[in-house]
Amino acid sequence: MRSEEVWIDLPDGVRLAATLYLPDDGGGPWPAVLEYLPYRKDDWTLPRDLALYPYLVDRGYVGARVDIRGTGRSEGRLPGGEYSDQELADGEAVIAWLAAQPWSNGAVGMWGISWGGFNAIQLAMRQPTALRAIVAVDASDDLFRLDIHYIDGIMHLDEYELAIDLSNAVTRAPEFPTDEAALAERFDTEPWLLSWLRHQRDGPFWQRGSLAPDYGRLRVPALLVGGFLDGYRDSVARMLEYVPAPTRAIVGPWNHSFPHDAVPGPAIEWRREVVRWFDRWLKGAEPAGDERPRFNVYLRTWHPPAPGLEVVPGSWRSEDWPIDGADDRVLRLGAGGVLGERPAGGGIESLPYVPSAGAEAGAWWGELVVDQAPLDEACLVYETEPLPQDVAIIGLPRARLRAAVDAPLAHFVARLSDAAPDGTVTLVTGGALNGAHRRSAERPEPLEPGVAEDLLVPMRFTSWVFPAGHRIRLAVSNHLWPMLWPTPHRMTLSLDTGGSSLILPVVPLDAPTVPNFDAPAPHTGPAAASREGHIQPTPWAVDRTDGAAMASWRAEESLRFPWGRLRSIEYLRFRVSDDQPARAAALGEGDLHVLLPGRRLQWRARLSLRSDPEAFHYRFRRTLAEDEKEIRRRDWAESVPRDFQ
Repeated sequence: MRSEEVWIDLPDGVRLAATLYLPDDGGGPWPAVLEYLPYRKDDWTLPRDLALYPYLVDRGYVGARVDIRGTGRSEGRLPGGEYSDQELADGEAVIAWLAAQPWSNGAVGMWGISWGGFNAIQLAMRQPTALRAIVAVDASDDLFRLDIHYIDGIMHLDEYELAIDLSNAVTRAPEFPTDEAALAERFDTEPWLLSWLRHQRDGPFWQRGSLAPDYGRLRVPALLVGGFLDGYRDSVARMLEYVPAPTRAIVGPWNHSFPHDAVPGPAIEWRREVVRWFDRWLKGAEPAGDERPRFNVYLRTWHPPAPGLEVVPGSWRSEDWPIDGADDRVLRLGAGGVLGERPAGGGIESLPYVPSAGAEAGAWWGELVVDQAPLDEACLVYETEPLPQDVAIIGLPRARLRAAVDAPLAHFVARLSDAAPDGTVTLVTGGALNGAHRRSAERPEPLEPGVAEDLLVPMRFTSWVFPAGHRIRLAVSNHLWPMLWPTPHRMTLSLDTGGSSLILPVVPLDAPTVPNFDAPAPHTGPAAASREGHIQPTPWAVDRTDGAAMASWRAEESLRFPWGRLRSIEYLRFRVSDDQPARAAALGEGDLHVLLPGRRLQWRARLSLRSDPEAFHYRFRRTLAEDEKEIRRRDWAESVPRDFQ
């Protein structure tokens, strides 16, 4: 594999920086596979790219890593947010440029994880002529409810918002210029978190980039890859079912990572499936064998709650979607914590709002988390008798709740867990509903205090085998902090157990067929960059004092390049009082150190987000220091009214 940097001229005169990864043999023509990101191809993602692309290039493809306008080495002013019209229009120009190169066969594919999967779907919706197929890894079809900013329609803040508004200010590597023009185009641009705060309900701002609910707009063949420990996994099931273009999917037990280097594993060489997919659609190869079933899924089996688990137990199976023989099993809630297939007698059960409860459930319906038993003590809990036989589920569980609260705004949260005979409780999946969005996320309306309503709480796509002797547990609450920003009112939840149920997507235990995945191929690329360290503690560290709680998180990373080093440090702290939930707060600090021969730069970000009953109060400061002397500072401050959040 060889690489070269090229510039792609756009119609308005701006140039995008691209790194092309090409076969060594100088032959061709080859198809191009584009990954289109703001995540800085020449520093932050370079170690990843050097390990990722050789597999593809060795099999007759040109990999193209392109920095979005105003990011990395690309020219132009930073766009005003994710997946902007400008970004997507530029992307169409990039696709046309790749198709027109002398080495190209005229066919272009897109692939990517997270942002790269999101914009692959969105560019495919625009149907550029040369774009023939996509591979979307850990990407969402619903930018409001299922992206990171409003999880389940509820205000969410995490390290991403802090990190992106810091990295967007950083100039191109390896020069890192600090002249007026370079800083004006990046450092001085408005932080993106402000735009997200101004759009607290669904609508055109979010729907412009969402495939849902009009799946007919995607007519480009799509290979979908997801993980049951990733927050974006729901899109796989819906796209398999509703997209009219050819689709296939792989869903394993992974977190937000590529499957060949996922921890926990088992890791697989998923790029073999990518090459098969692109061979068919970009090279015109005949399909290799029967193309059905088109869904390879990992059925997880029980394990104790263990954030450090290295391999998730379970087994692979190949299915069609919807799965043959699947059946919705309804378990009814009953008074006294009963959960079973027969009605067990109704009654009203009450739960006081505990705004500081929820850290055990993790950050975003992803990752391995700790024992749920301590959190369940602050919830209404319903569980079956010990199961007489194993029960397997694959799909999207949901909870139907007949509930009322004595406040105009509340969240309704459902968590599905496996309760083992030794008393440990392992989270299987969960989900939440913003009560104001019960009829429409575009036109929210307050709850009527004291009036019971029928509410549907969807949970995230999952797979699990509940072993014989274990219990299926449902925990219901109106709090899940710090994942979900607290609602402002003290309240009590009243649940009518007689009108409430849990619906499980039960599947046959026996697999119809079993896929055969290779072990990950060894890394064969050059070592022009290295990752020296990565520290990300999990779970949240929570301190409680006199009815208040503080949850904290820290991450650190260091990278080495021939021209120098980068080191980033991020801190997040969330604070809430059980007596005054309206006055919650989040404080973030991010530092990026750039260490060059004879020169030292430090970009810093300081974030404060506080709420009261009426508004969110945002403060953000960027600073840049060169050789320990501050050379630039920008501050933003704005109060944004709460809009049913």
